[in-house]
Amino acid sequence: MPSSEIQRINAFLSAFARRQAARTVDVPGGFAAYDEALAHSHANNHLVIDTAVDPEALPAIAEEALKHLSHRLISVLDDEIGAACAEPLIRAGYSHSTYVIMLHTGVVRAGGPAEEVDLEALRIPLTRRWQGFLPDAGEEVLRQLVDRREARRRGADVVYFIGARAAQGDVASWADLYLDPATGIAQIEDLITSEAHLKHGYGDAVLSTALGRAVDQGCDTRFLIADANDWPRHWYERRGFSVIGQTHGFERS
Repeated sequence: MPSSEIQRINAFLSAFARRQAARTVDVPGGFAAYDEALAHSHANNHLVIDTAVDPEALPAIAEEALKHLSHRLISVLDDEIGAACAEPLIRAGYSHSTYVIMLHTGVVRAGGPAEEVDLEALRIPLTRRWQGFLPDAGEEVLRQLVDRREARRRGADVVYFIGARAAQGDVASWADLYLDPATGIAQIEDLITSEAHLKHGYGDAVLSTALGRAVDQGCDTRFLIADANDWPRHWYERRGFSVIGQTHGFERS
C-alpha cells in the first residue's frame, strides 16, 4: 500500500482530533487537545503527535501539556516516529500500545439492515457496556464517556451513529461513521455490541450499513483502527479489511 494512503489517513485522524476538541494548544511535534466538559475522557484530553519530534524530549512535552490532568495519553500517528518514542516514554512510566490501520478492500453491498440513531437511543445500552468495561467507574465518569460521542460530531464534515435494533426495539450494536466526502475518506470507529446480543449478527449489520453509507458518499478509502493484539482485528480481517500501517498510543496514570 502506497505510503501516501497512510499519510492521507493520518491527516484525517489529526484533523478530526483538532476539530473535535473544545480547544487545542500547539506543541513541538503536534498539539494538545482539550475538552474540560469531558475531563474524565482520556481520548478528549490528550496529546497528538503528527509530525517529527525529538523522542527524548517527548516525556517533558507531555508533562507540560497535560500537567493539570490526572492521566497522560499520547497518540503518535506515524509508525516510525512512534517506534522511536517508545523507549523514552516507557522509561518515563508509560505503557505502550500498538494499533493497526485497517483498510477495507472487500465487496460493499448496497443498503444494510442497520439505521442512523441518535445519542439518546444509545444512552442506556452504551452506559451498560461501559459499566461492563469499567465496573468501578462512578456515575459522572460513565456519563462523560457516553456524552463524548456527541462531541465527535464536530470532528468530520459528516458524522453518523449507526445502530442495529433487536426485535424488542433496543439498539443491540452500534458504531460511529466519520465521512469526508471531499477527500473520499471514511472511518468506522467504536463498533460495540451489547453483551445480551453478542453473536447474533448485529455487529455485521452495523458494519455493512456503515460501509454502504461510505460508498454512497463517494468515500473509496474506508478504514478503521484496531488494537494490534486483540481479537477484533481478526474479525475485521474476515470481513474484508487489511492492515496497511500502524499508529502508537502511550498512557500513564
